[in-house]
Amino acid sequence: MKERIQRVNELIRREISQILLKEGDFPPDILVTVTRVETSANLIQAKVWISVLPESKGKQVFKILNRQVYEIQQRINKKLKMRPVPKIIFREDKQIVKASRVEELLEQIEGGSETVSK
Repeated sequence: MKERIQRVNELIRREISQILLKEGDFPPDILVTVTRVETSANLIQAKVWISVLPESKGKQVFKILNRQVYEIQQRINKKLKMRPVPKIIFREDKQIVKASRVEELLEQIEGGSETVSK
């Protein structure tokens, strides 16, 4: 069963990535990435983790995603040949932003910078 969930996660991730790439209504200065998908064991819901750069545009992106979630869900329903098709729920993934911040701090330390801003 675990292997099936992993396959479903990857399929949903790939499909939503393609939908957002081709039809995402995002301004050109925003990078939106589907980082991972976590489907429940009973296949009822799928949390789709989204990373947004710059981070300050996150609210704007999630407004757009929540406005388009029905259309995205319909596309996924048609693409997946399974029942039930998990309900898509978008979540913000801050791991990339945190990793970027850690990398920035490490570069400051390695560069001999004594001032590390928060």
